[in-house]
Amino acid sequence: MGREFIEIFNNWADTYDASVSGKDPQYAAVFANYEDILAEVVQKSSGNVVEFGVGTGNLAEKLLEEGHEVIGIEPSLAMREIAAIKLPTLTVLEGDFIDYPAFPYAVETIVSTYAFHHLTDTEKDQAIKQYSAFLPEKGKIVFADTMFKSETEKLKAIEAAKNQEFYNLAEDLEREYYTTIPVIQTIFNTHQFDVTFKQMNDFVWLLTAERI
Repeated sequence: MGREFIEIFNNWADTYDASVSGKDPQYAAVFANYEDILAEVVQKSSGNVVEFGVGTGNLAEKLLEEGHEVIGIEPSLAMREIAAIKLPTLTVLEGDFIDYPAFPYAVETIVSTYAFHHLTDTEKDQAIKQYSAFLPEKGKIVFADTMFKSETEKLKAIEAAKNQEFYNLAEDLEREYYTTIPVIQTIFNTHQFDVTFKQMNDFVWLLTAERI
């Protein structure tokens, strides 16, 4: 359920916003066009929203500015504390993609950025099956995350990171559960979603799925 990575995010919380701004050269390509990525997720969202992996609240802030009702779900205490300071009106609950509290309203859109890769492919399938059960017809899932066209492309990205001596990035790509577009497409199609993909930078794709 991704909770094996909580300690990493507790330690990263204080410097996370600096990382997404591109100040860390190892992750500059991963977070390229970060503001545009968040803006596209917001643009594709409708109605009441749940955000999984709310982190420090960057996406939630933009959703609130556009008038959405937002519930944030976040397993990291350190991240939740920062989000609470930045966005005191935001409700942020302890939970993860699979294990989360009941929502206080009907959900029309589920969003997440830079987080779904913390689930194995089996867990991803479980999560999407759960969302399919409560999202209405035409309800949406809008995720932006690192994924690859194929396992070959993933291996190329790892090798390129090592060649640039970006060893932290290479370790992340090897340790975490970055998947491929064919695998993700099969998961969503299996659980009654139409899904499209748009590449946002060398690593991140925008996934937009609609419940059918």
